[in-house]
Amino acid sequence: MKGFMGSGAGSNVNRFRLIGVGVLFASIFLAYLIHLFSMQVINTLFYQKQARDVSKRSDIIPAQRGRIYDRNYDYPLAMNVDSFALALTPAEVEGISIEEMIERISSIINVSASELMRKVPRSSSNRYQAVEIVSGVSFDNVAYIAEHIDEFPGISWTSKPLRWYNETGSISHVLGYIGGITTSELQVLYNEGYSYDSVLGKSGIEKQYDRILRGTDGRRIKTVDVKGRNTDQADSIEPPENGMNLRLTIDRNIQLLAEKALGKRKGSVVVLQPSTGEVLALVSYPYFNPNLFSLPGPTNFGVLSLDPDFPFLNRAIQSQYPPASTFKLVLSAALLDLDAVDPEKTVTCEGEITIGNRTTYCHKKSGHGPVNLKEALAESCNIYFGTMGMEVLGIDNIATYAQYLGLAAATEIDLPGEVSGNIPTKAWKQSVYNNSWQLGDTYNAAIGQGFVTSTPLQVANEIAMIVNNGIAYKPHILKEVIDPLSGEVLERMEPEVLRTSPIRYETFQTLKENMRGVITDGTSNVVILNKQVEIAGKTGTGEVGSDENWHSWFASYGPYDTDNPEERVVVLTMVEATNDWEWWAPKAADIIYEGIFGNKTYEEVVRDFRKRRVWYSWDAHLEEDDNGGE
Repeated sequence: MKGFMGSGAGSNVNRFRLIGVGVLFASIFLAYLIHLFSMQVINTLFYQKQARDVSKRSDIIPAQRGRIYDRNYDYPLAMNVDSFALALTPAEVEGISIEEMIERISSIINVSASELMRKVPRSSSNRYQAVEIVSGVSFDNVAYIAEHIDEFPGISWTSKPLRWYNETGSISHVLGYIGGITTSELQVLYNEGYSYDSVLGKSGIEKQYDRILRGTDGRRIKTVDVKGRNTDQADSIEPPENGMNLRLTIDRNIQLLAEKALGKRKGSVVVLQPSTGEVLALVSYPYFNPNLFSLPGPTNFGVLSLDPDFPFLNRAIQSQYPPASTFKLVLSAALLDLDAVDPEKTVTCEGEITIGNRTTYCHKKSGHGPVNLKEALAESCNIYFGTMGMEVLGIDNIATYAQYLGLAAATEIDLPGEVSGNIPTKAWKQSVYNNSWQLGDTYNAAIGQGFVTSTPLQVANEIAMIVNNGIAYKPHILKEVIDPLSGEVLERMEPEVLRTSPIRYETFQTLKENMRGVITDGTSNVVILNKQVEIAGKTGTGEVGSDENWHSWFASYGPYDTDNPEERVVVLTMVEATNDWEWWAPKAADIIYEGIFGNKTYEEVVRDFRKRRVWYSWDAHLEEDDNGGE
């Protein structure tokens, strides 16, 4: 019994011990679960909150935009100069209002306070973030702010290069300009590395080759707290990749020569190499100063946009004019190539012709008398070509040969915004005007009037095709892409055939001979007087409106006869009817040829012409051109 009782007591003790051990293990396990819950749930919430309270902010380090050079690569047409951007951190503005701070900045940098205020964020959520309010600030202004920093709480600055154009004349239409990205542009370009504070090309070469010029911006990654304040963590840097340099086909000396030869006359000049398509000069007047869009402050963009003289319009590639008598080259080519008429057959010009119930006149009211094809081109006889257009060719053949000479399509030059002229057909008139083609329409087309229009560059490329016996190269402005550090040529633009013509070789040869006759025996023999080079060409005077206003054209090339085709240039000058003298186009071309082949400046050409007592001696218009076309 005693043994039994003793045995029971031991069992109870063991049971209590087991229960105690179980409770201990259960407590430990429960504590582990509680700790695990704390780590996985409570701490997770804490760390998530901490992650929300600390984030990354990326500030842009702008890449250096590539320089733009002329063909000699010794003078930057567009470059970058040292400049600064000012930024405002609203939360750090203490003691004065933000409006007062902006007024202080405005008085120093000469930018309106209202313009600066537009950049200040309205939301309170990013008060600790520095926001750029102006760029293009000079070193002197930044130095002043730094010396008086207590007066400018919340203002900081960073280096931000300013785009600067060393040439601000007619080459502005070639170079273009840059500006801040718009919301609509950013929506399209965001995935290509552009951001809200990017600048990009808005026109010209700056726009055409923006991706090559701009490079890739770098980044400074900062760690900030939930309020946007910087933390103690070190910044990480992604360095920028600078843009590439561009070497253009433009020769700045020829560009300046052509610009001054045109003077302050609305119009354009094209100088190109027919053997390559390289554009040596592309002038359009009036022009604009591209630096207006780089400097801080108002750009007067709206004022310039509303200017009735359209300074933003690149007339060489964006204006469509009746080509006037330059279009007679198309008629000549068609008549010769189709063997449609004996070149020696004459048409008698009595100074007028009646079509239906309408009488129209030749430019020589007394008439040219009997003229054959060569004589008619030299004298630019409307009656001859109008008659041939109506009675021999018809509009279908005229349109076909205009297409053969490249006048029915754009030249595809590497500049944005090019337009094409118009070569009318019967179907075109029916579609556009819901009217049938008339015989008078054919007459007008035959002399480059009526519905026919061309751009100056199209006519220049037509001449290049004639020079090349039926091969037209694509006109281009870019010559090479160059690494700014190594100087390595990364890409070179080779001549690219734009189109070839089915016109016979013999036709082109005769056409060039007849163009030479325009200079020696025709309408230009008293105008083209340079002694440097023999040229061939065609004049054109296109009537505009009913007030006897005339556009003046001169389409030409030189040297006429050479063993080296690469030395030839095409010179196309076009002066609008609103100017002072309808005959200025061939005279401007004469200056350009004398300058190019005589290696002279505009001023030297004018001085030499006056010494020879040619027409410049009594040309009153040249008095205002002595200061470079002023």
